[in-house]
Amino acid sequence: MSKDTGNPARAADSNAESRSAPGMPLLRIDAVVKKFGQFRAVDALSLDIQAGEFFALLGPSGCGKTTLLRMLAGFETPDEGRILLGGEDIAQISPHQRPVNMMFQSYALFPHLSVRDNIAFGLKRAKLPSSEIGARVKEMVTLVKLDGLEKRKPDQLSGGQRQRVALARSLARRPKLLLLDEPLAALDKKLRESTQLELMELQRRLGLTFIIVTHDQQEAMTMAARIGVMDAGRLEQVASPRDLYEAPRSRWIAEFVGDINLIEGKLDTIEGSHATIARRLAIVTEQAGTIHIAKPSHPLSRTSVCVAIRPEKIKLSRRAPVSDDVRAINRLEGVVADVGYLGGVTGYKIELDSGLILRSSLANTARLDSDAYGLGQRVVAWFSPEDCVVLEQ
Repeated sequence: MSKDTGNPARAADSNAESRSAPGMPLLRIDAVVKKFGQFRAVDALSLDIQAGEFFALLGPSGCGKTTLLRMLAGFETPDEGRILLGGEDIAQISPHQRPVNMMFQSYALFPHLSVRDNIAFGLKRAKLPSSEIGARVKEMVTLVKLDGLEKRKPDQLSGGQRQRVALARSLARRPKLLLLDEPLAALDKKLRESTQLELMELQRRLGLTFIIVTHDQQEAMTMAARIGVMDAGRLEQVASPRDLYEAPRSRWIAEFVGDINLIEGKLDTIEGSHATIARRLAIVTEQAGTIHIAKPSHPLSRTSVCVAIRPEKIKLSRRAPVSDDVRAINRLEGVVADVGYLGGVTGYKIELDSGLILRSSLANTARLDSDAYGLGQRVVAWFSPEDCVVLEQ
């Protein structure tokens, strides 16, 4: 359900507009700390979120993302730091006085109330005129496509319909900030994917600021303009989905977001043509030999590094690519140790002659491809220096 936390005095007009100065973020989380005993659930976390942004908090269970969301809603109070919404410090303001709504994973709709009355519940608490309540409920019913279901009780609805009622209830008070705590977790895969697109379209139409908490990487990358990855109460990286995937800041991020191949090695500092090729560097590894990478934009402070390569960047062939193809300068030989057909792609595990396992993901562009690689087949795995990300150990 949506737990209504709007300010009655401003409910009708709050919408998504901020009272902060031009250029200032709608939401500023400033060095916030939340402790439970000696445990720091949120540890000196700072974050700016702009008005109209769709932002995702992603991380493993217990990383502090839901605790942070609860502090934004007012259900938990920070031990240190400030939470500024529209320039106003709301850290000590009670939930019902904040122009913020939170929609929970369980929805928690009132079972004895109809769809119409569930949506109207918060509006009645705010003592809005009955005519305005009726108009607002009708607007929300149309917005979330529940027309004709207004008189039904929650047990007469599907999971997707209950989710829409909870969303309508959250939006009815027109909050500045909508918080979504794993809102799609109870839906099946197909319905979850279609609902993701509907939420994105709804957010764009309304111009509201959404913050979603999820442990589902695909969900976060599909819906959010920016993602903050949390671990142990801290933000490890904040970036767009593309930057987070293609340029992870650390080994932990690289391993957490998507599938990845990691090969440990040392930066080759030996002078000579093999140490630097054009604008590339060489990493010497025990299990894969010398790997050439594009020179990072930032200087490396350590010689011990880790080369990260996404599976879809690793191509396979039955024989080595032509010798002058610089895109295939990294070539590793091995045998196919495992094959996983996933419809649109096939995942391969390649056991190199050194024993290292590389994962490759190839698009299935041809129906019933007779040239697909089989178990035990000898192949060459090759990839471009530009497809490698170097991470310091």
